[in-house]
Amino acid sequence: MPTYIRLTDYKSSEEKERGFFDPANRYEAKQEDFEKIPGSPIAYWLSENIISIFENAKPFSDFVDSRVGLDTGDNEYFVRYWFEVCFDKTSFDSVSIDDFYSKDKKWVGHTKGGDFRRWYGNLESVLAFDKVNYELLLESGNHLPNRQFYFTEGFNWSRVSSGKFAVRYIPNGYVFNSGCPTAFASKNAIRYYLSLMNSKLIDNFIKILNPTINFQSGTISKVPIMFPKNNDRKEFINQLTQQNIDISKEEWDSRETSWDFRINELIRMKNEVLKAESCKLEDAYNAYCEYWREKFFQLHTNEEELNRLFIDIYGLQDELTPEVPLEDITILKNEAKIIDGELIFQKDEIVKQLVSYAVGVMFDRYSLDHVGLHIADMGVSLEEANAKFDISHPTFEADDDNIIPVLEDDYFDDDIVGRFHAFLKAAFGEEYLEENIRFVEEALGKSLRRYFVKDFYEDHIKRYKKRPIYWMVSSPKHAFNALFYMHRYRPDIFARIQTGYLHEYMAKLEAKLADARRVALDESSSARDKKAAQKEITRIEKALKELRAFDNDALSHYAAQSIEIDLDDGVKVNYCRFKEILWPIKSLCK
Repeated sequence: MPTYIRLTDYKSSEEKERGFFDPANRYEAKQEDFEKIPGSPIAYWLSENIISIFENAKPFSDFVDSRVGLDTGDNEYFVRYWFEVCFDKTSFDSVSIDDFYSKDKKWVGHTKGGDFRRWYGNLESVLAFDKVNYELLLESGNHLPNRQFYFTEGFNWSRVSSGKFAVRYIPNGYVFNSGCPTAFASKNAIRYYLSLMNSKLIDNFIKILNPTINFQSGTISKVPIMFPKNNDRKEFINQLTQQNIDISKEEWDSRETSWDFRINELIRMKNEVLKAESCKLEDAYNAYCEYWREKFFQLHTNEEELNRLFIDIYGLQDELTPEVPLEDITILKNEAKIIDGELIFQKDEIVKQLVSYAVGVMFDRYSLDHVGLHIADMGVSLEEANAKFDISHPTFEADDDNIIPVLEDDYFDDDIVGRFHAFLKAAFGEEYLEENIRFVEEALGKSLRRYFVKDFYEDHIKRYKKRPIYWMVSSPKHAFNALFYMHRYRPDIFARIQTGYLHEYMAKLEAKLADARRVALDESSSARDKKAAQKEITRIEKALKELRAFDNDALSHYAAQSIEIDLDDGVKVNYCRFKEILWPIKSLCK
């Protein structure tokens, strides 16, 4: 009988050399045993028990249709993030192609794979799928394979992943991509298969069948499937699975980059957990941590219990344990970290999410008077949006001209720091305003003004995966910055920024420069005051030189043109039309 030595778990040549002489790494295996496993891998280390499972259990493909999705052939043309386009032109709940056509939409939810994540999520993209684009897709890419399964409930996984195998529930309404193989089964069986595929057993089986990070549909179809002997246990598995889906969906939807986002979590804690009209941000934050800590550990407990159940069903108690490392729980990856075995919340990220939401309220993307999106379509006025939601007296007035200056000092009535203070007052109460400002600044590790001027926009670019929905007009060295909301874009916006903000800002700087010069020349000024004035003169003169050049060489050109944009083109095309005057985004505009 052949003898094999397993050294794959050792990294260095020295460790491999020591392992070579360790009897624990030596295995004897029969060639005919390899043939009992699909694909006949040389899996010499497997026990008789596992070989028996492969030999006697039926494969995944006997119970579930596992299908490869479409390849557009041109993702830049056909695919967008959902937040780039008009929300009103998108469907996420169609149950068939005819249902989709009946709604007269252009974009449909599109699954593409994504990060290592279990149970629910990675739902970010949309696909141009109206009748015109459907015909184009029939002639391009891989010609819409398996389209009889489009819009159908199932579960999917990322074909390529740097992590372990993970599957996610997918509701009706999505068209799946080749990077996201999807499995379909009867409605009452989906949760059992989904849960089994997320267990430790299947991860181990897949490594036997294909020890790469490429999770092809063909590999998954060979996984052995077994069932519990009594229906009560299967029903219990389904209940735990549904709870895991619900927790993961709630966590996914808690961020504004989910199309089903409703409200910022700290405000939700105030409203639903603390049940307060106003509150300290610290209390809302503590409620957030308590709430999501419970959800995290409930998910962890459920995953270990499901592992225990499946290990028992497969009779692998002597080979596998049910434990799941905390690092493998796939919620709160942005908001918390596992440090020394403890779940530690990242206060700065949680507060940054509040700041981002606040900016959305300033621009009327969101409203404090209802949950979900307020304006997410081109051409909708503030008045029309308020009328749609029957709001006559908004709790917080959105910015009327869709322009918010982001400057190193308070020069305008709609200055972003002042607007954020007003947001905190409206959302959490005037009596806690100063305390809440301190809480935010302590979490950020800097003043609000410094955060908005130096960090906010880079955070926004990262949050929206280099497809920002708020655009920053910015001079080359950022002496002038002004934000506007892409979905409220009007062709005259650059002219309004130029005359209503840049020119006025320059005039204010010139007045400030004149004051500094007077102090510098005044014989009664102290040496200290003169030194400070001279420093201010140098700073302002440098800024004005930059701003005059920006005004004359770049902004005037766009202000004069009144360029139309089409949100269907996506952020990349539209943003890059104005790259000379917008904040530079690395690798976006070539």
